[in-house]
Amino acid sequence: ALHDTFSAFGNILSCKVATEEGQSKGYGFVHYETHEAAENAIKHVNGMLLNDKKVYVGHHIAKKERQSKVEEMKAKFTNVYIKNLDPEVTQEEVEALFTKFGPVTSCVVSTDENGRSKGFGFINFENHEDAKRAVDELHDSEYKEKKLFVTRAQKKGEREEELKKQYEQQKMEKLSKYQGVNLYVKNLDDEVDDEKLRQEFSVYGVITSAKVMRDEKAAAEGEEAKGASKGFGFVCFSSPDEATKAVTEMNGRMLGSKPIYVALAQRKEVRKSQLEAQMAQRSQIRMQQMPGQMPGGMYPPQMFYPGPGGFPPQGRGMVYPGQPGMVPRPRWVNPGQPQQMHPGAPMPGYPMGQGFPPMGQGRPRGQGPRSQSQRGGAAGQQGRPQGAPQQGPTGAPRGAPGAGRGGYTKYTGQARAANGPSAAAAAAPAADANTLTAAALAAADPDQQKQMVGEHLYPKIAARQPDYAGKITGMLLEMDNGELLHLLEDNEALDAKIEEA
Repeated sequence: ALHDTFSAFGNILSCKVATEEGQSKGYGFVHYETHEAAENAIKHVNGMLLNDKKVYVGHHIAKKERQSKVEEMKAKFTNVYIKNLDPEVTQEEVEALFTKFGPVTSCVVSTDENGRSKGFGFINFENHEDAKRAVDELHDSEYKEKKLFVTRAQKKGEREEELKKQYEQQKMEKLSKYQGVNLYVKNLDDEVDDEKLRQEFSVYGVITSAKVMRDEKAAAEGEEAKGASKGFGFVCFSSPDEATKAVTEMNGRMLGSKPIYVALAQRKEVRKSQLEAQMAQRSQIRMQQMPGQMPGGMYPPQMFYPGPGGFPPQGRGMVYPGQPGMVPRPRWVNPGQPQQMHPGAPMPGYPMGQGFPPMGQGRPRGQGPRSQSQRGGAAGQQGRPQGAPQQGPTGAPRGAPGAGRGGYTKYTGQARAANGPSAAAAAAPAADANTLTAAALAAADPDQQKQMVGEHLYPKIAARQPDYAGKITGMLLEMDNGELLHLLEDNEALDAKIEEA
């Protein structure tokens, strides 16, 4: 509509209505190709009605030029603002008070819907000199037992900007004043109050203030009732040396039943930026360490989850993708057994509390396939007579009830009871290994919950990504157990997570 209105006066290069969040601000810009077209538009449209509103049309003035004109207008003000008036003071009395300084063109005292004075108003003089004299003489003077506030009238935006500058200046002055002397103390007992806090820190120097922060919603009963302590407070010393000494000696000291944390107080923005920088640095280090070696030649820990047969594809223990032949210590072990790879150490896929069969002992022939490492371990027995039973260190045939800690009945990962009924009872729940419910997971020990989920999750991932199954399983196990149960039930969600990993 703006373009259509002004296109009659010449060729328009650009046309724009200023908006904020989609709402018009009530002004806009029209850029003509020639100066004559702009002059013609101003001549014909300025002061005319456009959609029932009288519009102003004039040459655009740059912000710097407008600012200089504003400063000039400030220096030659005629409009005066007065506040802190007595509610009983009438508009006629205010006008009479200011008229003695010079001719007044208008005087208004603001009132509410009931006609009662709000205590402030505006007076406009004909001459700047009269207005300036009225401000100089009436400001901070008393009128009907009230101290008046009289100054140059300002627009709301100008006043807000000025107040903001004052606030920032005061804040910076306050920060510089208390820099290095104000301490932040947290982890305070509920019984610690301002006086207790002052007493504890007074041995390190002169304290200018000590305050425990409390909930503003104080207890309703009793005049002396205080709000509940928020557990932190501030102690301000008179010199930085005293504050430094207090931080050194009080940080970590027991105050009541808790060890307190003491540090130099920081602005919220500074503390936030420091925490963000620390988090970014940690993430960067973690990302650098994941693809390659960690310091000291160690590799990031990876969880291995056995396949359906319960045996790892590459030897015993956990296997790192891309590192064939490396057999590090298992991540999960029975608390009662040492974390080292030796005959009898726990293996993923075998019930907790049952060890791996000692070297030289295993399953009888014909009881399911063996892993590559087991086949390799049997190479030393090629010279024995055909049909002779394989002997362990004790002389018992392999897989016999007395061989090692227990023989293996079939290729399920379940151990036969060699140590009494408790071993058989511990192995029994593993029979139904195809389903995992939230109730079964909740009933398990917290330390074993992730392993239970992992043992069900690994075969599904191995079917989709056999090369990276171990690593992807470890990544997904960082998720919440509830989400992991959902992945076990929803194949589409699992596929999406695998692709993301």
